[in-house]
Amino acid sequence: MPVNKKIRSRAVRLLRTRWAVFVHDILMVPASVYMAFWVRHNLSTIPDPLLQACFRVIAIAVPVQMLLFWHFGLYRGIWRFASLPDLTRILKAVTIGTLITTVILFIIGRAEYVPRSLLLLYPVFLCLGLASPRLLYRWYRDRQLGIRRNAGQRALIAGAGRSGEILVRDLLKEDQYQPVAFVDDDPVKRSRDLHGVRVMGTLEDIPRLAEKYAVDVVLLAMPTADSTVIQRIVRLCQELELPCRTLPSIAELADGKVEISRLREIQIEDLLGREQVRLDREVLHVFLKGRRVMVTGAGGSIGSELCRQISRFEPDTLVMVDNGEYNLYRIQHEMRARLPGERWPAILGDVRDWSRMNFVFERFRPHVVFHAAAYKHVPLVEQNPVEGIKTNILGTKTVADIAVKKETEKFVMISTDKAVNPTNIMGASKRVAEMYCQNRNGRVQTRFITTRFGNVLGSTGSVVPLFRKQIAMGGPVTVTHPDMKRYFMTIPEACQLILQAGAIGTGGEIFVLDMGEPVRIDDLARQMIRLSGFEPGRDIRIEYTGIRPGEKLYEELFYSSEALAPTRHPKIRLARAHTSVTWKEIEKMLEILERSCEQYDIPALRMILKDLVPEYEEEDDTVFVPAYSVDHPHTLH
Repeated sequence: MPVNKKIRSRAVRLLRTRWAVFVHDILMVPASVYMAFWVRHNLSTIPDPLLQACFRVIAIAVPVQMLLFWHFGLYRGIWRFASLPDLTRILKAVTIGTLITTVILFIIGRAEYVPRSLLLLYPVFLCLGLASPRLLYRWYRDRQLGIRRNAGQRALIAGAGRSGEILVRDLLKEDQYQPVAFVDDDPVKRSRDLHGVRVMGTLEDIPRLAEKYAVDVVLLAMPTADSTVIQRIVRLCQELELPCRTLPSIAELADGKVEISRLREIQIEDLLGREQVRLDREVLHVFLKGRRVMVTGAGGSIGSELCRQISRFEPDTLVMVDNGEYNLYRIQHEMRARLPGERWPAILGDVRDWSRMNFVFERFRPHVVFHAAAYKHVPLVEQNPVEGIKTNILGTKTVADIAVKKETEKFVMISTDKAVNPTNIMGASKRVAEMYCQNRNGRVQTRFITTRFGNVLGSTGSVVPLFRKQIAMGGPVTVTHPDMKRYFMTIPEACQLILQAGAIGTGGEIFVLDMGEPVRIDDLARQMIRLSGFEPGRDIRIEYTGIRPGEKLYEELFYSSEALAPTRHPKIRLARAHTSVTWKEIEKMLEILERSCEQYDIPALRMILKDLVPEYEEEDDTVFVPAYSVDHPHTLH
């Protein structure tokens, strides 16, 4: 049968079904009125005067209810999926219909011979007559579907809360999964039934129930669960060799929709998950709504997420600056798809280019600048020190100076934990950028704020995408050192805290974001291998490659001399940092730094960095310092 004929046939069947339901509902009106009169007279013969009154009530109630049934949308729903909203519509239609019918009866005949008990009995009988067939039909169809769905995967659902209830209701509509039981640690939920699926035990009962019910898959319906709970479930599933899927976290479920299509594989972000960031949205609205905002490095991992987050607070204009054409195109395309309009100008340009940046600031006059543009890959910057210094230090200086010149209100610089006691060019360059912004603050109208944090999961160049690729290729997974540890947070969390820090900052602060506990990279690699269904060492080999140029075993978030103080946000702390370098000294040394970059004098660059950042110590040259520089290949170190 052609597709258009199938569609027409289905539409005709649906129309016939709705008319049949409508006729049923209208017939229930006189039946309910007659039943009310009959019950009023103790199920005996209704006297003739009252019978005449019964017919008058029917004559008025039928057209009134007919109009109200259509008005309240009783025929928009499908009986197969009858639920609470359908019952609510029935109650509204019957209640209002009863009141209107009563008023009309009093107007045309003072409701003579109409018993007052009718006002109670008639709506009760009508609600029962309308709702009962719908619910019975749904119960019958659900039983049929349950028998028919034996081919689906038998699913054990962890979490019998609101998300679990919505999920199992959605599962019962499809053939993909057959829910057999719930598990939940809440004793109040024990032995409860959710749409015919019972809570049969706690999370520790997963092995017993998996065997008892021949479970094929475990589904996590716990969007608010912390990482320890998820790790516990994943460990049990791995021991049982059962696949495990989850609903997204509460942060990802921004629209609140819980559907089968949103079930996904467990990701490393779930196992390293952290508490949801609670934003002071009122402060952020004041900070960003109706404002002109600029993000440099807008095509990068942090920059693009900043753009997404900022767009939610209705800025007047969001200027996205990046020197990478494809990345800039992607984020502009995404912004325009989310919110059509011309509020998202994408500017190709290098932060080191004074004339280009000056033009952009002159054209858009941003109130707030988030400076995310930087080179951050430690080994690459170590091999290309001139380019790293030009972007991370001189690029920051260029954008900061123009922001001052164009009277930008706030300049938020995004730094890194590698700026603390740096052992590499990248970290030292970011520390100098911090110092420049600190020295700039207080001398001008623009307020300079710095945010400092560690690694973000899934960012460009981070270990997570690298490990995923290596696992997909069958290994080996390369880990630099078995004892290496790093701080991790998700990209959305980092960007939310950056915005919050920018909003609460008054100028001159270095805000340190709460990174939680550091994670061993070796443990991270092993968890990712297991999540992919393999066993570390047996299916996928782990290879230790040695610490790379400029890397440290442990990162630090603040100097020992920086007395951390709490802020109004529990996940943001204030580092009371100070620098011994004066404004004149830093101006002079940056002039020398710029000339050294032009001359590719790398030894001079290293000396200047050490003068500016006394804590900068290169590790053992034989291990950490490459024998060449890509920027200056003829210079040996």
